[in-house]
Amino acid sequence: MPDPGTPVSGRSLASLVRRPRLTLRARLALLYAGLFFASGVALLLVIGALAGNGILFGSSSQVAPNGPGPASFGTVQVGSRLIDIIPAVVLAIMVLVSLPLGWLIAGRLLRPLRTITATARDISARNLDQRLALDGPRDEIRELGETLDGLFGRLEASFQAQRHFVANASHELRTPLTAERTLLQVALADADASAETLRATCQQLLTLGEQQERLIEALLTLASSERGIERWEPFDVAELARKAILDREQEAERRGIRIEATLTAAPATGDPSLAESLVANLVDNAIRHNRDGGRVEVGTAKADGPATLAVGNTGPLIPPGEVDRLFQPFQRLGAERIRHGSGHGLGLAIVRAIADVHGATLTANARPQGGLDVEVSFPNTRK
Repeated sequence: MPDPGTPVSGRSLASLVRRPRLTLRARLALLYAGLFFASGVALLLVIGALAGNGILFGSSSQVAPNGPGPASFGTVQVGSRLIDIIPAVVLAIMVLVSLPLGWLIAGRLLRPLRTITATARDISARNLDQRLALDGPRDEIRELGETLDGLFGRLEASFQAQRHFVANASHELRTPLTAERTLLQVALADADASAETLRATCQQLLTLGEQQERLIEALLTLASSERGIERWEPFDVAELARKAILDREQEAERRGIRIEATLTAAPATGDPSLAESLVANLVDNAIRHNRDGGRVEVGTAKADGPATLAVGNTGPLIPPGEVDRLFQPFQRLGAERIRHGSGHGLGLAIVRAIADVHGATLTANARPQGGLDVEVSFPNTRK
């Protein structure tokens, strides 16, 4: 409480004396009554104007007749007063009746909103499987409920993917750290360790450090691709593919892998750096998970449709049911697929995330003789 001797400012006074906020239901009820009152007043004004001009009830200038006969001198005046008073009384009664009716109607119309509010309050990260499931006519409120149900579904999938990703990432990061600690403990425990032994241990530590660096870089790329595109810019898929092939020619030659490229201009719109990561990861995957002396095919095209990138390779036999799983983070197809190189099972997951954020269509098919064909079609317009 403020000190009685201290002056109270206007803002403090306003904060102390606050008008209670009307609920949406109360505002709608008052709005219904106000509209009814306004339309009634307008109707009375029109009736009054027509009656005054003698259009509605005839001329009001009649007078009582002279001479003997029935006393009818006050009939016109009394009838005129009744015409002026009765509609006003009826209007006042109807306005009073419209308030509770408006309250009931507003409550019935807002009942689905109360359901939405209560359900949204109950939903948390632990029960994202709960849905509104509104029934009734397909109006704006039901569309809102269906939109929120879709949002809850996407949130549930995102939370599940995040939990799965964190668990796998922690395991992948813990493995090289454990190996590094083991190498250091063995080297320190060996009192007769020579300089050559220590040098070999250091070389192994450097190799593990490089693996961690590549893993962290892949995780950052995956996180940035899932964040979305802030600025859309034009790029050529063919130029990105040409650069990716040139950067990996030596590795392919070392393993005797032949790269066959058919690159035609394929302009698209999106994030050029993310698109470059998509192309690089596809080419990396095609070379790394290939057999010695195998083949990699890279092609780009754009006819009248979307810009398309196709990457295929020879390699181990992949069961058709396992293709979709390979595009999940940290998923590999046995040790044979990581025999060459140090993949962490993130390359194809990065490809899928970047394709999704660009609104691109991603298709993958296992070759019957072994290997994988992947095609990415970028849309003509942004997502």
